Amino acid sequence: MKTLEQNPFYVKALDFIKDNDLGAMPLGKHFIDGDNLWVNIVDSKLKTPTEATLEAHDKYIDIQIPLSCEEKFGVKPRSECTSPRGEMNTEKDIIFFDDKVEEIIARKPGEMVVFEPDTAHAPLIGEGMIHKAIFKVRVV
Repeated sequence: MKTLEQNPFYVKALDFIKDNDLGAMPLGKHFIDGDNLWVNIVDSKLKTPTEATLEAHDKYIDIQIPLSCEEKFGVKPRSECTSPRGEMNTEKDIIFFDDKVEEIIARKPGEMVVFEPDTAHAPLIGEGMIHKAIFKVRVV
């Protein structure tokens, strides 16, 4: 796997973030470069740390940006996850883990967090509802 800076789709995502008002985009999936790069604008209910589920991806890097309020994320090295909930869903590029969330990071509106395939993450921790952008960046 190349570094993020060597990934042309990651660079393209950063340019898109810089050049567009994500908060003004309509809900839904917006393709930027076909299956290589897209952003999903969503409204979601936030959860407690115990309700949040760790997940990981093989084919895509996540760039997540809360737009309306602070969002917290559980994080854990994927190599330390010991309780997968089933197999990797290759069609949806996601695997869930029943491991407990032990470390939490926070991002304020407009701040991004990047999750590469080696990091399991539990998004949507907080209270209330959130408006956010989730970029899917193909791993090269």
